[in-house]
Amino acid sequence: MEHPPIHIDGTVSRPKNASGKPPHHCCNSRDSLDELFMDEYWTEVENITLSGEGKGDAEPQDVVQLKLPDEGEQEKAWLTEAGLAPLFDESASDPEDMMGLLFTLTRTQAAAVEKRFETIRKRSKQHHIPDVRDIFKLPGTLESKVSLPHVLLTRTNLVLELSHQSVSEPETDINLELSFSDQALSYKEDSKTSSEALTDTDDTLPNFKLSRDKTGLTKMGDLSPQDMKKVHRLVLIEMTALFDTAGIDLKAHKAVKLKVKESGLFGVPLATLLEQDQRRQPGTKVPIILQRLIFHIEEEGLDTEWLLRIPGSATRVKAVHVELEGKFYEGLFSWESLKQHDAASLLKLFIRELPHPLLTVEYLIAFMAVLKLPTKTQQLQALNLVVLLLPESSRDVLKALMEFLQRVIDHKEQNKMTLNNVAVVMAPNIFMFKGFRNKISMQQELSMATETANIVRLLIRYQNLLWTIPKFIMNQVRKQNTENQKKISKERAMRKLLKKIAYDREKPEKQKKPPSEVRAADSSSQGFIRVQAPQFSKVSMAVQLTEELQAFDVLSHFLSQKSSVSVKREDLCLYEIGGNIKERCLDEDTYMKDLLELNPSAKWVIKWVIQRWDTHTLPAMS
Repeated sequence: MEHPPIHIDGTVSRPKNASGKPPHHCCNSRDSLDELFMDEYWTEVENITLSGEGKGDAEPQDVVQLKLPDEGEQEKAWLTEAGLAPLFDESASDPEDMMGLLFTLTRTQAAAVEKRFETIRKRSKQHHIPDVRDIFKLPGTLESKVSLPHVLLTRTNLVLELSHQSVSEPETDINLELSFSDQALSYKEDSKTSSEALTDTDDTLPNFKLSRDKTGLTKMGDLSPQDMKKVHRLVLIEMTALFDTAGIDLKAHKAVKLKVKESGLFGVPLATLLEQDQRRQPGTKVPIILQRLIFHIEEEGLDTEWLLRIPGSATRVKAVHVELEGKFYEGLFSWESLKQHDAASLLKLFIRELPHPLLTVEYLIAFMAVLKLPTKTQQLQALNLVVLLLPESSRDVLKALMEFLQRVIDHKEQNKMTLNNVAVVMAPNIFMFKGFRNKISMQQELSMATETANIVRLLIRYQNLLWTIPKFIMNQVRKQNTENQKKISKERAMRKLLKKIAYDREKPEKQKKPPSEVRAADSSSQGFIRVQAPQFSKVSMAVQLTEELQAFDVLSHFLSQKSSVSVKREDLCLYEIGGNIKERCLDEDTYMKDLLELNPSAKWVIKWVIQRWDTHTLPAMS
């Protein structure tokens, strides 16, 4: 096979067709990424190449180096990230917390854990790693040797039975209550007796429906850091189980450490950039420079034809790039003189120049593997899980970027930037990070072009779902918290019992529970809940409990009583605190009675909501 010529700068010449672009397959679907749309992809790649990146006059920087973990190390890294390091490392901490996690797993999740543990055990030759059956013993049966799936079988049989019943649901209904991997297993088993093909080549995008949950949807940012740590571990296990069910083996890369800038705007790690921004504006979630670029583009108007597609002047963009680095934080940069297309080019440059890709080296392969799943429902479920796995900084920036892109698409009648146009233009900027193009073959890049554009389409189109934590994950978090609380309560109960024995000898029989406990126990039984608002000096507020009472109604009731508070309802959140959750900001559509049944020990507190950035609250530069 003849190899394409390689230029001095490391770029590879791509084969051209009559239109001057690399060849690719054309799909007849009206909503598909056909030849016309993919031409725009290669035009964007050419613009990136011609923009001056990698030329000799640019500041030399290290590029991301990818490395596959050594044999067996990948499984250890996976188990460690999943909070299961004690399985192979006796010195690892929190073995009890690990058991609380294990006893919440479904059958497919447990199988994913056991598969990786067994791989380590079989490959270990230097020292003995105990059999999995020696580790997962049923509580109270010290001599029993039972495999991990069997330990969890009684907890998952009902889940699997319900999962089989859900297969007949329309594909456009996204089920967040049952494990995605269990649903995929049911689909796979049913497909063995069906003539239906597992792969659908049509890439049109259905109007997926997100079913409402009476206990409220949970979005990223609604949970405490303690519970988010549990979410991350469970999501990692669930994502792996979903890919295992489809027979897809994920080989996660590791990023080799590289020298990066420690200050500035472009080419700075997100964590570093956010640290310096948070010193100026506490609570910043999205880099201020990115906020300001988006604001400027929108301020100039989103009706501009071919916005994002037509590049700015390479000379001007380079000059503005240098000027921003020196003047932005001092507030001396003249935004009035910045042209809109130049600002759009700078926005894309900011994403491309991140020293680590926005989607991270660790999960980039998982993003690419999403399209290998057999149905669009499974693809969307997998993408949901991978998005949830991203570091907080990457998730917040990706979300801000996708929301901006959707606003651009909302003006497609004027700017001609449809979902497909935006996806093919942004895909190379998001996926082709520094050094990556030079390490892949011509065929890989041709294949990746359509794949990455399709992934960006999904990220934009279904972002309301992708940043939602599935209910089955939330239920597992609640179960894990309950299991952990049982262990803690055993020690407390023993201490209380010893104190009680001594105290009861002298305590009068008529002594009852403390008044606070009586009030807490009697509130719901008397048909109302008590809501606290300590940030507004509201010790307690009684709210009548009805079948139709929602979190929205509680906030409205508070504002009607607290007329002296100059605050908008959207700036407040009713929090569920304690019981089987650490802290959760409630969706306004949450039905309080249903949630109370799910978490009867919770307290209800109204607090200021932590606002995400918007273009109307940009910090002043000085």
